[in-house]
Amino acid sequence: MSRPKLVGLLIVELVAMLTLMGAVLFAAAGSWRWAGGWRFIVLFGALSLLVSLWLFVTDPGLLEERLKPPVQSGQSRWDRLFMGAAVLAFLGWLAVIGLDAGRFGWSQAPAWAQALGALALIGSYVGIGWVFRTNSFAAPVVRIQSEREQTVIDTGPYAIVRHPMYAFALPIFLGAPLVAGSLWGLVAAPLAMVGIGWRAVREEQALRSGLPGYAEYARRVRWRFAPGVW
Repeated sequence: MSRPKLVGLLIVELVAMLTLMGAVLFAAAGSWRWAGGWRFIVLFGALSLLVSLWLFVTDPGLLEERLKPPVQSGQSRWDRLFMGAAVLAFLGWLAVIGLDAGRFGWSQAPAWAQALGALALIGSYVGIGWVFRTNSFAAPVVRIQSEREQTVIDTGPYAIVRHPMYAFALPIFLGAPLVAGSLWGLVAAPLAMVGIGWRAVREEQALRSGLPGYAEYARRVRWRFAPGVW
């Protein structure tokens, strides 16, 4: 894909994503004047844009891969179902945050917790950027990228855990609701851990059978998400 087309696709997808997220958040909150919702959207959008622009400069091939649809040829049926369920669950989570902190005020995260949430989001995206810098095959769907000559990556964060992308993504489910001021939104964190953990196990099965060298790598790097934990 040419660079102008890639930029155009990036802008369209980012605007569409933020518009959908904002629509769910503010519809649930019942007002466009909800400051917590704007903090959420602005910080989430700014971090997504920064990482995407950095990828555009350093690894446009990976950016193009990550901008592809969530359902692709060569993708396992179970992963297609997982991606669909994940999108619905994510939108439902946004609705809970909006209902909690925006409409009903069931809970209210104090200012210090909101600041910690922002730091968690920033740290999460920094970690994800490290993953992208190390692994040019870090696509959002589970499939063997034979057309890109995918190989096993065992450097950087992959020398510590087998799924650093998932490990760095999990703090988003803690940081994002705090930024918006919602404590009820934190309920999604353990649920996300279970769902992402299930996907990691299924993904490893596909990689062991389809990616040469992955089984040996998995024997060398014992832990999936966190050393000494799992």
